[in-house]
Amino acid sequence: MTTTTSSPWALEVRAVSKAFPGVRALDAVNLRLAPGEVHALLGENGAGKSTLIKILTGIQTADTGQILVGGTERVFHSAHEATAAGIGAVHQERNVVTAFTVAENIALGNTPTRHGRVDWRAVRDGARRVLDMLDFRIDPDTPMNRLSPAQTQLVEIARGLYADSAVLLLDEPTASISDNESGLLFDVVHRLTDQGRAVLFVSHKLEEVFAHCRTATVFRDGRSVAEAVQLADVDRDTVVDLLVGRTLAKLDVPDRAPDRTSTPAIELRGVETERGHRSVDLSVHRGEIVGLYGLVGAGRTELAHALLGLDKITGGEVRVSGEVVRIKDVGDALSRHRIGYVTEDRKAEGLFLDQTVARNLTVTVLGQLSNRWGVLRRKAARVAADEYIDSLDIRVSSRDQIVGQLSGGNQQKVSLGKWLAARTDILVIDEPTVGIDVRTKGAFYRLIWDLADQGKAVLVISSDLAEMVTLVDTIAVMQDFEVTGHVANTHDYDEMSKAVIRLVHRTSENVA
Repeated sequence: MTTTTSSPWALEVRAVSKAFPGVRALDAVNLRLAPGEVHALLGENGAGKSTLIKILTGIQTADTGQILVGGTERVFHSAHEATAAGIGAVHQERNVVTAFTVAENIALGNTPTRHGRVDWRAVRDGARRVLDMLDFRIDPDTPMNRLSPAQTQLVEIARGLYADSAVLLLDEPTASISDNESGLLFDVVHRLTDQGRAVLFVSHKLEEVFAHCRTATVFRDGRSVAEAVQLADVDRDTVVDLLVGRTLAKLDVPDRAPDRTSTPAIELRGVETERGHRSVDLSVHRGEIVGLYGLVGAGRTELAHALLGLDKITGGEVRVSGEVVRIKDVGDALSRHRIGYVTEDRKAEGLFLDQTVARNLTVTVLGQLSNRWGVLRRKAARVAADEYIDSLDIRVSSRDQIVGQLSGGNQQKVSLGKWLAARTDILVIDEPTVGIDVRTKGAFYRLIWDLADQGKAVLVISSDLAEMVTLVDTIAVMQDFEVTGHVANTHDYDEMSKAVIRLVHRTSENVA
């Protein structure tokens, strides 16, 4: 039975609870979202944010509590019901049909019809409209399987905008896109709120929260510990204190001086690839952290794929410790050259979602954990898994929990942990802190610094310029599948952002 009351709220959550076997994901949480505002939903990994989003969009149902949309109580049993009630969403985990086109994915669930048939012209026109809003220059008829993960994220965002919903839920929408794309997204978000729409913004990037949100609700351990926080009246430290339950010390960036006089651990000389890279020069020494920065479509992830043998190198040389090598695949990179690769797309490429946490953490070292007859030494495997569950603070009910049941941030920790377990000498990390909360992000940075201090060579690919300025020693900038320049990191954000952005908009013809 539907109950309607007079309400000033576009969306109201009253004492909603949700439990899974061994885990109480939500414990009587509350949230109120007003028309015309961007409201932040904050919390660490496992705090319950994504669970609430799934309940609000009909993917899951609450055990107890009430959800009111525009004053009307609702219980959603499907995504279609939530959409019909005026709720649109961009989920943290990518959810597209790769066999469909961009336009078909954008219109999915809201496909226009005419005389009982799909109106394909309306599908393309509608898709083009929201793609233009995001300044995403791509043919709506492009198959999804040709898109990079970051481009896929933009399609997800376009789908959320397509339905013209009264309430738009954005779950980590900027996690895999560059500052430029994020700026375009927020321009659209503010246009929507100017029209009276309500936006719920879930993010671990506090700089975005303070820049674009007016109020916030904070979840911790499945409970709402702060509601309707006026962000203009608090500072970042106060919010962090609410998130983690204690004041978090500011991250101290170490004074690093890697030795670049020795032979690089890995070096690219004039590399060209079948994906279109041209004359790429790049090197990473032992003990050095090099960042690879660029806008979506610059060719960063594709370069990592070529380096790992996933795409074909058509020219130039790849050298490991000074020797020219030809790497066939990821397994070859690990076994012969001690190269590990933390993929950007953990769900599709980085994890076995139907396997346990322990199995995923130890998959790269099963040979080392087995006896001479190839039988796994189970106690050793448990000890190895527990080491990284503890050191990375992976929130699990046990080491035997299925990885697919974890939050996105905890899945990312497992994806990183399996390569740390392999004791790699060279580590390529693509978007290392996507979906990672503020406390764990700092722990990740310290871990990467420690790895470099141990003599490992680390190549970090990131769309987060602030992360680059904090984490790496040198920033290499890519544009249009070329490296347009290198900048030694001074850790001064204003200075570095100006230098990097200048390189982002240069081409090989005007690089000095």
